[in-house]
Amino acid sequence: MLKHFKSSSRMKGLPPGTLIHIGEQKTQQVKMSVMEYNEGHFAEKDIIDINEALSYKKTSNVTWLNVIGLHDTAAISKIGDGYGIHSLVLEDIVNTAQRPKTEDFEEYIYLVLKMLTYDENKQEIDVEQVSFILGRNFIISFQEKEGDVFDVIRDRIRKSKGRIRKMKTDYLIYALLDAIVDNYFIILEKTGDRIEDMDKALAENPTPKILQSIHKLKQDVLFLRKSIWPLREAVNSLVHSESGLINESINMFFRDVYDHTIQVIDTIETYRDMLSGMLDVYLSVVSNKMNEIMKVLTIIATIFIPLTFIAGIYGMNFEYMPELKWKFGYFGIWIVIIVVTVAMILYFRKKKWL
Repeated sequence: MLKHFKSSSRMKGLPPGTLIHIGEQKTQQVKMSVMEYNEGHFAEKDIIDINEALSYKKTSNVTWLNVIGLHDTAAISKIGDGYGIHSLVLEDIVNTAQRPKTEDFEEYIYLVLKMLTYDENKQEIDVEQVSFILGRNFIISFQEKEGDVFDVIRDRIRKSKGRIRKMKTDYLIYALLDAIVDNYFIILEKTGDRIEDMDKALAENPTPKILQSIHKLKQDVLFLRKSIWPLREAVNSLVHSESGLINESINMFFRDVYDHTIQVIDTIETYRDMLSGMLDVYLSVVSNKMNEIMKVLTIIATIFIPLTFIAGIYGMNFEYMPELKWKFGYFGIWIVIIVVTVAMILYFRKKKWL
């Protein structure tokens, strides 16, 4: 997050709409691919020349142009100019610190959200910003790097599975949005497994390492909340959109995505409460252990108080102390010490302090 703030400082004093890439460069060069289809036609290809990508604006078929790499602001600007995208929208596209949102520009709709994946090796959540431009016959998606959750959508388009080839761009944007939101459930499942393992470890042996893990999990859940919570408002805007780009028959599909988003947010809030509870349990267990230790030390000190008193009296060595010259004085003192110790232990047990 601090990196975003540092990068944003470079925009100070620049006019609105100036394209400055904010974020980490995650690919070497901009890559483009296009899918063009209708019910009876399908074509797919990789594009190198940006001018070729601009030619798809005039086609009557549904076109999905996928752009990978946000660091080349010149290429993004050329695509934006060709498709009539406002400079402020292009500025938001190359700024990877955006919060999820939807903006309606009549000729097109701009949607930005976070695509999350889980790295099994590092056991951490990887985030990527994805922006969509929804036009009448085209969708342009902007990604930071290669690899996404859209393979199932591409497969449905290639094989003409379901209704996707029969529908327009509004259904395609729903399918892409739904794929991202459905992947959130996988992230939540992984996070839930980590919380469950942490809960078991906490019950068995709470250690400082577990405390660090709880804090790491809590940060991940807060990150999820920050990335997903604004999406509810963005999807709700699509549900109630009066744009001519979205057919009323598609609203029910967006409502389904909205319901899934609410489920994700509710689960995140539950995990957040669970982790707060686990943190309280850890602190309570550590405090109880400390109390047990202090109790034992206190009992030991209490037992030794009378013994120290007895040893102190007979360690003075005054000349006229009668017990000093008693034949069994040494053994007698030991008997007194033992009797006092046993009596105090029995008393502590009776009081259930031991």
